[in-house]
Amino acid sequence: MFCICLLIQKFKKICYHIVMNNTNNNKNFELEQKILHEGIVNALGITTDNLQIGIKGDPSIRESVFSRPKYKSIVDDILQPLEKNLTELLLNRGTYRIFIGLNSGEIRTSSVFDPMREEIHRAEKLIDNEYLDRHYPLCDYDSKIENISLIYSFVRSLKSVKNLPDYWQSIIKKRKESWQPIQRTKIIKIMNAVTHLRTQEQFYLRNISINIMQSLIRMQFNCDGTQVVKADDFQEFLSINF
Repeated sequence: MFCICLLIQKFKKICYHIVMNNTNNNKNFELEQKILHEGIVNALGITTDNLQIGIKGDPSIRESVFSRPKYKSIVDDILQPLEKNLTELLLNRGTYRIFIGLNSGEIRTSSVFDPMREEIHRAEKLIDNEYLDRHYPLCDYDSKIENISLIYSFVRSLKSVKNLPDYWQSIIKKRKESWQPIQRTKIIKIMNAVTHLRTQEQFYLRNISINIMQSLIRMQFNCDGTQVVKADDFQEFLSINF
């Protein structure tokens, strides 16, 4: 009889742990799904299947867009050689992200060789090939992608990451497994479109950022609106809107 009671108690404990594990798994899954769907762009990319995500800006700028004259910036006079050299950074140097400020001439870059920092350069400097070579050593595209993959693997191995809640560890694992860079041909097409978007008469490009790690394009126009587009959908975005 005593043995039967012990077996019953053990069985109850096992059942309790199974129920608690299932409850925790459900909670972790729910939290993970919230994180992956609440933001605009998260660890796994854009959170919607829509072609583009629009974010409205300052209404006073939006409403006065047709009455404001368009002024030439320093970038407008050097756009062709700048476009060429920035494409070079994304394809053949360590750069994985570029921000192009077409009004201000501010260029921000992030490199796999110093991934936590952001550099800021003047646009007119980046059309100088010697300047480009000094600041951006050669790194072929495949090597850059390999570096990014190794960085992800290293992050996953950190003790602090292993101490994260289960749902966050799951997100980091999925990010590493699902990540795909922008194809070279798409980078070229996206960069070739910058001049076209900048020279539009009514709604023209103010700034654009391209991130090959997230396969993501973020654009702001003179109406102060922001558009976020997947790299795979960029050509469709152009054909529909321009």
